[in-house]
Amino acid sequence: MTFLYKLRAAEQQNASMLCVGLDPEPSRFPAQLKGDASRIYDFCARIVDATADLAIAFKPQIAYFAAHRAEDQLEQLMEHMRRNAPHVPTILDAKRGDIGSTAEQYAIEAFERYGADAVTLSPFMGFDSVEPYLRHAGKGAFLLCRTSNPGGSDLQGQRLASVEGEPFLYEHIARLAQGPWNLNGQLGLVVGATYPAEIERVRTLAPTVPLLIPGVGAQGGDAAATVRAGWREDAPIVVNSSRAICYASSGDDFEEAARREARRTRDMLHAARG
Repeated sequence: MTFLYKLRAAEQQNASMLCVGLDPEPSRFPAQLKGDASRIYDFCARIVDATADLAIAFKPQIAYFAAHRAEDQLEQLMEHMRRNAPHVPTILDAKRGDIGSTAEQYAIEAFERYGADAVTLSPFMGFDSVEPYLRHAGKGAFLLCRTSNPGGSDLQGQRLASVEGEPFLYEHIARLAQGPWNLNGQLGLVVGATYPAEIERVRTLAPTVPLLIPGVGAQGGDAAATVRAGWREDAPIVVNSSRAICYASSGDDFEEAARREARRTRDMLHAARG
């Protein structure tokens, strides 16, 4: 089963475009877990169980695990998701980008060590830094395109005078992902919810690839504008919310609060489809 097939199946089964991001910060855990990095798995697994029927995908951010020497807990969490939410694909948010031989090792890390269905990548070093991931049959890769952070414009908003039509860099990346780079048919793009006009432009240039859209929730992206700009019947969007869901409550009811926020966000996104 390819990543894209699994993504579309989850979209239908859970009536969802919501991706639940897993960014564990022990200092923000509820009282019984607060400050204890050895409980990262416990916290994240409970968020997963509370939202598994509401999500189109789960997206663990690897830095939040590695910073606490919790890579073994990430492996445990990935196995938990495969066992308890097998219908929901996992996107390892790693934003890797390196030369081909090193990319081969990062691809093994993402797809064999952690068993992710997809991974986020930086395309800055060119196609040979992306191609090793495409050798893994059925696995997905989301290329950073027009990101939600303010500094994204520093490079992504620059025009390429050497390319016909002088497109912005992010537009060129979108064309590459839709066309010559998409060797396995599983490429997607990362575009930020804080830039709905750019989402619409990316969708025009890449009409069939999935879009991973962070920035809804704590970053303040407009969920309805995001859906209108990016969702198409035959091209899924994966709208991520992390902190707003994971830290909806700091009390003993954190699982119930996470579920309520996930349901609210899912329903809001669904309603925006019209």
